[in-house]
Amino acid sequence: MPPHRKAAPTARAVERAEAALRAHGVDTVDQDCQDEVDFVLVLGGDGTILRASEIARERDIPLAGVNTGHVGFLAEADPDDLDQVVADIVAGRYTVENRMTMDVEVTAPDGTVTRSWALNEAALEKRDRARMLEVAIGVDGQAVSSFGCDGLVMSTPTGSTAYAFSGGGPVIWPEVEALLLVPLAAHALFTRPLVLGPCSCLEVVVQHAGLGGAEVWCDGRRRLLAPAGSRIRARRAARPVRVARLNQAPFSTRLVRKFDLPVDGWRAAAERPAPRAPQEVKP
Repeated sequence: MPPHRKAAPTARAVERAEAALRAHGVDTVDQDCQDEVDFVLVLGGDGTILRASEIARERDIPLAGVNTGHVGFLAEADPDDLDQVVADIVAGRYTVENRMTMDVEVTAPDGTVTRSWALNEAALEKRDRARMLEVAIGVDGQAVSSFGCDGLVMSTPTGSTAYAFSGGGPVIWPEVEALLLVPLAAHALFTRPLVLGPCSCLEVVVQHAGLGGAEVWCDGRRRLLAPAGSRIRARRAARPVRVARLNQAPFSTRLVRKFDLPVDGWRAAAERPAPRAPQEVKP
């Protein structure tokens, strides 16, 4: 649980979770514990889950989220289901879904290389608010386009419902392995989102970034500086984040529920009886 959520309702949910785990004979440890850990249970919103994914990925253990935030797209359950969530985790009644992650590398003009990774996205942002970024895009070493923009979002399928979605990108089902590029407020005729294959390498050259340069934020948590002349590479990472699935509802069900999508017409059509076959009329 993050410090800013130590007030209700998250604090109450944490107390309930700890009590339920103790009742099942399960020990809880602090996030800084260096002992062997079997599972990460997260109480908070998507930002908290992204933070916890750093722990789960490093230790190669599954995580599950209980949403006490807003949308909670990465969460598996709501606080009302907490007792059942704990019981299912302790009993092993869950499946593990490997969520693709993305390696991000920035090579500065002086040759310095910095690296990080992302579960959701790597966002290229300008630091000089009065200027556009001038970027050149390439895929697998081949030039694709160049344009001015306010920023770029390089996303995984998991992140396609987050920042990339707000920028006009498509929703990609999590079992699809792909890379997604979404330009933000681009000043060009051809600046559509691009969906790349999982073996592709996405490259972005920062040609001009104003006075303040640019920076790459991985999941909004880890920053890589990208001054003008930098080359950014994003590709599928070898290590995924292991997300525990406590129910087998399809992704489309979660999409409808989290975004409160209108589906009345579909249900009406599904419940409508099938039309009768035309009958032959004899003369």
